[in-house]
Amino acid sequence: MTIVLQISPVWEMSADSFFDFCQLNSHLRIERTATGELMIMSPAGSETGNRNFKLIQQLANWTDRDGSGIGFDSSAGFTLPNGSTRSPDASWIKLTKWNSLSAQQKTKFAPICPDFVVELRSPSDNLKMLQDKMQEYIDNGVSLGWLIDRTTRQVHIYTPNSEVNSLDNPQTISGEPILSGFVLDLAKIW
Repeated sequence: MTIVLQISPVWEMSADSFFDFCQLNSHLRIERTATGELMIMSPAGSETGNRNFKLIQQLANWTDRDGSGIGFDSSAGFTLPNGSTRSPDASWIKLTKWNSLSAQQKTKFAPICPDFVVELRSPSDNLKMLQDKMQEYIDNGVSLGWLIDRTTRQVHIYTPNSEVNSLDNPQTISGEPILSGFVLDLAKIW
């Protein structure tokens, strides 16, 4: 379940103020849209949390072996070029891109768009909201995005300048060419 709070134009928060607000409310999962709306999301259910853990485990193992980028879990927030602050369930950024940020930028919601993102749909998640979020990622510079819907056993693949490619009940999915050699085993996710 997601609650949307409209605070703009009555209350405008800078990036630093939003970070501080999130730290004061660390028991909540909060994102901010490009128009300033606050999105307060409930924690994932235990089963979804376990599946996300399995997804991150596979991505982390590949990231350690590959060495060309850095991975993040669902608690990492990023300030996208359009001004929104989002926290994908899993994400990855090329190391050269990450290293271009200052140490200060890395400590808060980094002003950077990941190269790869994954959203794992919980049974309570609104599909349309997740689809819009995936398109926002692509519009802001993500090169590859996966929306994994365990309910329908579908994976929706988002890439720039192309239609969404939906796969029915795949056993694996390749991260090529962005994540060279990464193959997600969906048997551990379904």
